[in-house]
Amino acid sequence: MSVKFEEEMRKSLLSLKQELIENINSQNNSFHSLFSSADPKDDVDIASDEIDRKMLESMSSQDINKLRNIDAALSRLDAKRFGICMNCGKKISEARLRALPYAVLCIDCQNNNER
Repeated sequence: MSVKFEEEMRKSLLSLKQELIENINSQNNSFHSLFSSADPKDDVDIASDEIDRKMLESMSSQDINKLRNIDAALSRLDAKRFGICMNCGKKISEARLRALPYAVLCIDCQNNNER
């Protein structure tokens, strides 16, 4: 893997990381504003708020997992293990890494896992 490609991936990962951090912060602000309202609510409002809360929690959880995957990919870049399939040990294609920079499996192993 070329140094140029590694730097491209590092920039992409750092950009994704920044976006996720902003999303998580925004979701946290939405979560706090949802529950900081002191207005009395009827049963429909309470149920709607509960659905909103669960959706925000789910979104935050997904973003946090993605953030961990990005941090792991950055660590693999630093350790010169980036782009190596964790299952078979073969190189992950550059096209796949451009599409999903924190991929840990080559396309063949990913397809086998999904079956």
